[in-house]
This record gives sequence, C-alpha cells and structure tokens, in this order.
Amino acid sequence: MKSVGALLIVVLACIAACFGNSIAAGPPNGPSQLKPVAAFSKIHDRQARSVALFTEAAGVITHPRCMNCHPATRQPTQGDNLHPHMPLMFGGTADHGVPGLPCKSCHGNENVATLGSGIASIPGNPRWGLAPASMAWQGKGLHDICEQIKDPKRNGGRSLADIHKHMGTDKLVAWAWHPGAGRAPAPGTQAELGQLIQAWISTGAFCPRS
Repeated sequence: MKSVGALLIVVLACIAACFGNSIAAGPPNGPSQLKPVAAFSKIHDRQARSVALFTEAAGVITHPRCMNCHPATRQPTQGDNLHPHMPLMFGGTADHGVPGLPCKSCHGNENVATLGSGIASIPGNPRWGLAPASMAWQGKGLHDICEQIKDPKRNGGRSLADIHKHMGTDKLVAWAWHPGAGRAPAPGTQAELGQLIQAWISTGAFCPRS
C-alpha cells in the first residue's frame, strides 16, 4: 500500500508540473465565431475576396489552440499567452518528444478531466505532438503563414486539396474546438473553417501582403 501511495504522489506531482501553468485566466481576445463564406460575396475583386477569406480563417490558424503546437522553436508552448511548456519539452526528431520523455508521458488519447490543484483537464489525442519545424508559425505575419501553408516543401507535401481536407476534417485539428475544460476553443467550428479554406482555394489561394 505504501508503494502505491508513493506512486500516486509522483504521478500527481508530474501532472501538476506539466499542467499547473497551462490554463490562462480567460479566453484570448478576438471573435468567438467565424464569418460564413457568404459574408464575403460582396467583395467583387477575386484576389481581394481570397485574401479576406484567408484572413478570416486565420482566426483559427493563429489561435492559441493551434499556435501552441506551431512554435517558433522545437519547444511547445501552453495557454492563451503562449508561455513555455512546463516541464521543458522538445519536439525531437519525430515531433513527438525526445527519448525518455515523449509527449505521451502525460498526453493520452483523449482529454482527461482532473481533480484539484486548479488543473481542469489534460489535453490528449492519439497523434499529440508538434507540427513539423517547417510549419513554425509563432511570431510570423499572415503572409508568411499563408505561404508556408501553400508550399508543399514545407507543409508535408500536401496539395491545396490536401490542405482543405486537413483543416476541415483532420481529427487532431478538431481538438482545437474540443480542448477540454479550462481552455477556450478556437472560434467557429471545424466545418466552417473547412468552408473558408475551400473558398480561399477556389478564389486563387491568394495571400495577404503582410
């Protein structure tokens, strides 16, 4: 019994260290919804409409729920203020942690509610990990992010059709709208994001200038 109790204490201490600082005081600034594609129909210039559609979709792409997994370095961030991950973590060569400390050490296949310690939940997904280094977005403007998303050399070899499918249906991306208790979800829905991305592609996939 003593050994079981000691193990429980170690596990709880690990959880507190991992997630004690992961929940921000409130939701990030910005809209909680996404404008529908129809809202951009009055923009008659095709390029301008395309840019406006991407800018709207960027409300999700640049949201903390996504940005934390697209860090400027191979170290993930946490919370709505993108603070450094605690404990210190690295993506490693496969983007899922380093030997001896993989992401799955704390992150399981789904969100897990917790009790006490001010920690509402631990996020989870079977594929939990960092985006590839070539898709680092933190600190960049919409133009650079947009160009990265379009570039098969940096987006995992995806075509624009693949990008639409990834953003509109991928279950790991879907986590952003179901992040677990204590975290603000991304604006709108994944289906709405998919519609915006498809409309952006259909109008030429133009990128903002900055």
